[in-house]
Amino acid sequence: MRHKVDGKLFGRTANQRKALLKGIVSSLLEHQRIETTLIKAKEARKIAEKIITMGIKGDLHSKRLALSYIPNRTVIANLFKDIAPRFSGRNGGYLRIVRTRNRVNDGAPMAVLEFIDYEQIKKPKEEKKAKAETKPKEGKKEEAKK
Repeated sequence: MRHKVDGKLFGRTANQRKALLKGIVSSLLEHQRIETTLIKAKEARKIAEKIITMGIKGDLHSKRLALSYIPNRTVIANLFKDIAPRFSGRNGGYLRIVRTRNRVNDGAPMAVLEFIDYEQIKKPKEEKKAKAETKPKEGKKEEAKK
């Protein structure tokens, strides 16, 4: 019987399941937003929120625990340096799941898993990119005219 057994199995062995969720959480922390199936997003959110809470604590033990789960040093450094300070005043609820569509191939419900402040972070980056892109293009046009 499965009384009070939590978590989805995804039709995989334990090692495959752990590797899948590690990859999803690592991609989420790296890109700040990912699209995956709804059920995978729900399972990944559980793990990611625990790791973000470790990042907010910020002590050596938390860093070692986070590195034991996601062995990518650059992602963990980004977590402790950039992501965790944004949420230092929150007690949880760092991520949002937005349902998007049904996948064409198998009809699986898809969802976007993102940080709750993703839109605020995205806008300043886009403005910087737009300013940087317009300046070189103008210079190239002037050089072409000469």
